[in-house]
Amino acid sequence: MHFFWGSFDLAVTRFFGRRAPPHPGGVPGLSDEVVREAYSHEVSSAGFWPGSGAIDYPAFYSYAYPEPAGFKTSSIEPASAFYSQELHEFLLPYDTVGNASDPDRELLAFLQSTYEAAANCGGWDRSSLECQPGIPGVPPSHTRHRY
Repeated sequence: MHFFWGSFDLAVTRFFGRRAPPHPGGVPGLSDEVVREAYSHEVSSAGFWPGSGAIDYPAFYSYAYPEPAGFKTSSIEPASAFYSQELHEFLLPYDTVGNASDPDRELLAFLQSTYEAAANCGGWDRSSLECQPGIPGVPPSHTRHRY
């Protein structure tokens, strides 16, 4: 989990572990050195943005770096989520979630389906990365390490 300084941008990032190509930089408010370090490995990231700049409304977002082939055309839930060509990420307006009959399910569907799109399109070894359903925080037994 991370909270970006200078804005109310709350996010969670999952790292695959495979090195990513150097990020081109150019992120407003961040030095290229920081951006290249932050995106040194393949990631799937999702979060909440209160709105400004390219989107002037509060929204949940999800992106992958580097963006794998097929990611932006993946089937994402819920139907109100969409891919922004300008931002290169999926967006789900906050009001859509807030007005849903089951807001928790709406948001979880977005977060899970965008992560799965990034992981599947990126060829991630999901079985070694993900916890078993119903057992939060307990990774598959073959990934446990003794220290």
